[in-house]
Amino acid sequence: MVAFLMKVITFAWLAVFPIFSQALAVEKVPVFVSIAPQKFFVEQIGKNLVHVEVMVEPGASPHIYEPKPGQMTAISRTRIYFAIGVGFEKAWLKRIGASNPAMTVVHTDEGIQKLPMSTHHHHEDDKHHQKDHHAGHDHGTPDPHIWLSPPLVMVQASNIVKALQEVDPANRSEYEANYRAFVTRVGDLDGELQRLFSGREGMEFMVFHPAWGYFAEAYGLRQVPIEVEGKDPKPAQLKKIIDRARERNIKVVFVQPQFSSKSAEQVAREIGGEVAFVDPLAPDWEENLREAAAKFKTAMK
Repeated sequence: MVAFLMKVITFAWLAVFPIFSQALAVEKVPVFVSIAPQKFFVEQIGKNLVHVEVMVEPGASPHIYEPKPGQMTAISRTRIYFAIGVGFEKAWLKRIGASNPAMTVVHTDEGIQKLPMSTHHHHEDDKHHQKDHHAGHDHGTPDPHIWLSPPLVMVQASNIVKALQEVDPANRSEYEANYRAFVTRVGDLDGELQRLFSGREGMEFMVFHPAWGYFAEAYGLRQVPIEVEGKDPKPAQLKKIIDRARERNIKVVFVQPQFSSKSAEQVAREIGGEVAFVDPLAPDWEENLREAAAKFKTAMK
């Protein structure tokens, strides 16, 4: 009889176990982020307390992305949307927020003074632009690529942990501990990259799309972009870029998967160099930044 009862209890437990499992899964804070590197940040701070979905799908450009209907449906169940200031948000963030009024929209770029994209195009006047930037005179379209600078990621992490603690106060201390561990790692990475580029201040690397301006600023480098105001350069502009590359002995042109590499390949042919890939939107932010830094350093030899 006892054995029979044990079998019944065991069967009943197995029957309801999936329901308990689903209930536990539902307890995770549902979160949306704009781009994949943000998912990395939120997951480092939220760990198993959050479920993170990314709006901009792999291979897509965050400058012109349009959310899919299924993503807008998922937004209706989301507690927090972490924005970062990329291009598509200008057209979609209000609509995203309106689709779920109960959702908290968090601007992770809050507290960050952004560089204008024009800073990355007018290298002959770098000192003037730097002076204007630090004086707070922002001109041109703001550069959204703040996730590629470890010091600025620390600011974003602070905004992320505050939002998670407000939405899920029961786990406040766990978020705090995870946050502290994460910013320590980011600080270690920053120190590692400072040492990597020590003695290379002012050196240049060439990119198609000017995504690496904050990275360059953090480590005393200069990016030379091929793209001009979001477009392929005109013949006269392309000639100046090629002349500059020859003058600086630049032999590598960096491109990213989200953009055409046609102009980059043309420049590489003209300078007798090569095209190399770096992806500013790679999901493993930490390892990706190390790999990109190593490629930039090798290219600047």
